[in-house]
Amino acid sequence: MSLTMSGETKTVIKGTSSKYVKLNVGGSLHYTTIGTLTKQDTMLRAMFSGRMEVLTDSEGWILIDRSGSHFGEILNFLRDGSVPLPETRKELLELLQEAKYFLVQDLVRIIEAAVKQMEAAVDPICKVPLITSGREEQHLVANTQKPVVKLICNRHNNKYSYTSNSDDNLLKNLELFDKLSLRFNRRVLFIKDVIGSNEICCWFFFGHGTKIAEVCCTSIVYGSDKKNTKVEFPEARIYEETLNVLLYENRDKGPDQELMQATRGYTVGVNGYQSDEEVDDKERRGRRK
Repeated sequence: MSLTMSGETKTVIKGTSSKYVKLNVGGSLHYTTIGTLTKQDTMLRAMFSGRMEVLTDSEGWILIDRSGSHFGEILNFLRDGSVPLPETRKELLELLQEAKYFLVQDLVRIIEAAVKQMEAAVDPICKVPLITSGREEQHLVANTQKPVVKLICNRHNNKYSYTSNSDDNLLKNLELFDKLSLRFNRRVLFIKDVIGSNEICCWFFFGHGTKIAEVCCTSIVYGSDKKNTKVEFPEARIYEETLNVLLYENRDKGPDQELMQATRGYTVGVNGYQSDEEVDDKERRGRRK
């Protein structure tokens, strides 16, 4: 036994496998047996089988100058031969560093294989949630910091026959949704509604948890002998609404009114945002009265 300058003591640890020892690993405290620490051929076995001196403080804690954030996982692996691995690459690499330091070779091999598998996995650039309930939609819209664009696509609604161009236009709406999702996925949350509502094809636009616009692409047309469902493809308006929903991006309050008016010609009215054309029509109707 020898004394250090700070009053800490270097000593050799010996004892039966059932003897408990107190470990202070970078400020993280652990209480375990010598049997656990010497279970595998690691640096810890060398430290606690009497082959190496260890540093203890005045209260008997054995001091190990390593980060203690993953030492519990090291101990659990020594106890059980397995341990749940962290889900993030950063934490996985941190654990790998500690396993290498303590020479826990079996754990090193397991982690290295997990890192390779994680690196080989492809993380999708764009993820589009499929809404299957109104509750899911409310949760997503209310909890995202992004503007939201939702497309309802419900081709199996066959209440009426479809016009000859309806299927083509439905496909065009779907293709545009995919293109917009890829283009703006980092700035806008795109969701697809597959609940099976009465709507066949309709776009909805949300900012700060509130619906600000919608574009319905279907209507009922009356033929000589039966009603038909007409699906349209208002591409320009969909683009316009998508660009305007970006005005709600990274804003704590509503959109900048001057920017809205300059971009789209919208005026704030009692019923929300109205276009200048709608305001002019109302003023003309008022003058006629």
